[in-house]
Amino acid sequence: MKNKYRIKSRISEKKFRQFLLYFSAYLPALTTAKLTALNYRTVHDISVHDIYTLVRDRIVAMTLEESRPMLGEVEVDESYFGARRVRGKRGRGASGKTPVVGLHKRGECVYLSVVANCSKQELMPIIKGRVLEGSDVYTDGWKAYDGLVSQGYKHHRIHHHKNEFARGKTT
Repeated sequence: MKNKYRIKSRISEKKFRQFLLYFSAYLPALTTAKLTALNYRTVHDISVHDIYTLVRDRIVAMTLEESRPMLGEVEVDESYFGARRVRGKRGRGASGKTPVVGLHKRGECVYLSVVANCSKQELMPIIKGRVLEGSDVYTDGWKAYDGLVSQGYKHHRIHHHKNEFARGKTT
C-alpha cells in the first residue's frame, strides 16, 4: 500500500519549516509558494494530493488519536510554565505562571491541557474524561489527586519527598 503522506519532492528542513509557519497562518498556497520560493506545484499539488490537504489530514488523524481514552498505566502531573523566577515563590505559589496538567500513557500518547488552577475541581474532570476506569494512575502527593480510588482507578503515589521519582515499569 502506498503511503499517502509521502512527499515526492525534496524540500529542505528550513523550507518545510517556513511552509508550516505560513500554513499555520492560514496563507493560501500561492502566497506560500512566493514567500518560500518554492514551486507553486510543489506547495499546491504534489502528485495527486494538495500538500495542505496532507497536513490537514495528518492533524485530523492526530486529533482522533488524542481523543481515544487511555487505559493501562497512566502518569498524571501538573506543572507551571511562564517567565523565569527572579525572586519569590516557586511552584504553585508563583505569580504569572500558567498551570498545565499532563497525562502520559506509558509507551504511547501524551495529553496536555492548560487549566485555570491545579485544584481537584479542575483536574478530576480531565482525568475522568481521558483515562478509563480500572487504569493504574501514577501521581505525586498533591492533594488534588485524593479520591482517584473512589473514582475507580488504581492510584499509586510517587513520594518525591522520599527521593522516589518512578514506580512500576519505567521502560
